[in-house]
Amino acid sequence: MPVKLFWGYIAIAIFMTGDGVELAFLSKYIIDIGFDVSQSAMVFTVYAVTAAIASWLSGGISEIYGPKKIMALGVIWWAVFHVLFIQFGLVSKSYPLILLFYGLRGFAYPLFFYAFYVLVVQRTPSHRLASATGWIWSMFTIGYGIVASFLSSVTIPWIGFIATLWMSLVWVIVGGLVALLTLKERPSQNKAAIPMVEKLLEISRGVTLIFQDRSMFLALVIRILCNLALFGFPIFMPLHYTSEGVGFTSEQWIRIWGIFFLVQPVTNVLWGIIGDRIGWLFQMRWVGFFGCTATTLLFYFMPLCFPANLGVAIFFALLLALTLTSFVPMGAIFPTLAPEHKGAAISVQNLGGGIGNFIGPAVAALLFSASFDSKTVVICYSALYFLGGVLTWFIRDPQQNLKPADPVPVSLSLKDEK
Repeated sequence: MPVKLFWGYIAIAIFMTGDGVELAFLSKYIIDIGFDVSQSAMVFTVYAVTAAIASWLSGGISEIYGPKKIMALGVIWWAVFHVLFIQFGLVSKSYPLILLFYGLRGFAYPLFFYAFYVLVVQRTPSHRLASATGWIWSMFTIGYGIVASFLSSVTIPWIGFIATLWMSLVWVIVGGLVALLTLKERPSQNKAAIPMVEKLLEISRGVTLIFQDRSMFLALVIRILCNLALFGFPIFMPLHYTSEGVGFTSEQWIRIWGIFFLVQPVTNVLWGIIGDRIGWLFQMRWVGFFGCTATTLLFYFMPLCFPANLGVAIFFALLLALTLTSFVPMGAIFPTLAPEHKGAAISVQNLGGGIGNFIGPAVAALLFSASFDSKTVVICYSALYFLGGVLTWFIRDPQQNLKPADPVPVSLSLKDEK
């Protein structure tokens, strides 16, 4: 972690805590105030689309106008549309305004989060980039996945859902202020002074790079594939684990899945440090793709062999988390494949992430609609991971021309670059 950006990492955890507070309860609340399941699902679908668009745009515009300006825009945008969403959408029970304002709020968090991502890429030596980006995803997971869930589980029974949403606004503003008051950027790395035509060209590179560079295209494909299990398993694994053949209760399944997320802040950082030393593509190929080829199958089949055995289920959940988080160097590969257009390359990565959010659930939905069972879905995921591992052999290694990493002990990995 570049120590000069330390408070930026803390700001990410704080901001994403505020952004994720409603995640586990909003769908149920929308149904409780009188709307049906399909309407609730549409709210999240619109949000996912706007977040994906903002994720794609954020890299290019951050490189043009500077990450701090885009982070500030993200905070202001989030605050404005969050207030409108609560007051005129939820409180007024207006479905069109819920859809409109929550959808518009979806543009905000990627502007803040990925603008900081660009700043980290700009300020970190390339040979240590996987370590630095590993810390970003750890802070994201701590805020969005862990603190936000725990916080809402305490505050909603205590002060209610709407008051909890107002509280989340405080977290976002505090996170934004921490980042904007402590971070410094290098204006020489931004392109605000270039003509408008060149600015539009730079933003468009978030698409054109895919067609100009075979390695960039293949990197996009493997970025889409790497989170199949992460977004696909929650659709059907709760049913599998609580089925008669496996024998867990709903509470035990939640515990298993919670432990799966709880270890990720640590493994994200470790795989970033390790990847900088053993090779990004090497790690992603053998531990990530070929590892997930095995762990997705084990996570499904081993509980069938050891029904209701919580220790066995947790062990294979940890193995799955260990292999999934080894994809952390993905964040270093894209900007180093196009070092002259790092913001656009990050946009390509974000595009892959946005598409990846849909692919896991889409594959499951498609196979289930064709009358296949969950076992077939898991085998399909495993095969796609294997395909991703094969594709890594056709991507040029961007580390070959980088300065070799200094032999710094892991315990000193927080030392700032010279």
